[in-house]
Amino acid sequence: MTPTPHSAPDHTTLSDDLERMLATAASRRQSLRWLFAGAAAIPLAGCGGGADASLAASSSAGTGGSASAGSACSIIPEETGGPYPGDGTNRNANGVANALTLSGIVRSDIRASVAGASGVAQGIPLTIRLQLVNVAANCAAASGAAVYLWHCTRDGGYSMYSNGIVNENFLRGVQEADSQGVLTFQTIFPGCYDGRMPHVHFEVYPSMAKASNAANRIKTSQFAFPLATLNEAYATAGYATSVANLARISYATDNVFSDGTALQMASVTGNPNQGYVATLTVGVAY
Repeated sequence: MTPTPHSAPDHTTLSDDLERMLATAASRRQSLRWLFAGAAAIPLAGCGGGADASLAASSSAGTGGSASAGSACSIIPEETGGPYPGDGTNRNANGVANALTLSGIVRSDIRASVAGASGVAQGIPLTIRLQLVNVAANCAAASGAAVYLWHCTRDGGYSMYSNGIVNENFLRGVQEADSQGVLTFQTIFPGCYDGRMPHVHFEVYPSMAKASNAANRIKTSQFAFPLATLNEAYATAGYATSVANLARISYATDNVFSDGTALQMASVTGNPNQGYVATLTVGVAY
């Protein structure tokens, strides 16, 4: 039987949700899903200040994304870096795969390869906008922290590892957070490969100086996209394989997101013709 997309429980009022949460021995992340489902229209107080408020405002619209304001003061879950991290912790066909030490890897636009490679990834334009907050410092903006981010092509392959693109390094890059903890990447919308819901990997480092060695990372995680956005994007040319793969998986059956996406679901605006903007607040502690 083909899995069906996971949806939030149907509740009537926030009071009912809270009573169920208190009466049920559920995990913290499951409780967050109930709370967000019943209280989507109720403003939640954050502790990140003006930067968080502006990010929450930009996240309130889009194609089914959940706003990140309510999760601004929570640490994003730790997740696997997967088999294709390219951070020096494993090997590819050429030896140790380490994009962190490549000349030019510190960049915002990650669609083209660097360091002598010439490939360019094709697909729907996607801007990823992350805001880092330090939960250990009352959720102040994590200015000066750095993110190494990577994801698959629209065909589901990973540069540095997959057949035909082992010698490419596109769709990988490092950025430093500004004074508001914000950083952006210009990329393409990732495809859906068999067995996983579409996602983006990232590692957080306390500073740019420490972002050249994976041993210094303070968080490894992934984020996801609203199902409505996935269906819309994959209806366009170039993503045909993703349609069939997406039909065989759901957030409820995904091996990473099955325990909840409340802290990892990006809020998305835009469309396939003009491109998408994915926004997420990422809470870390250091």
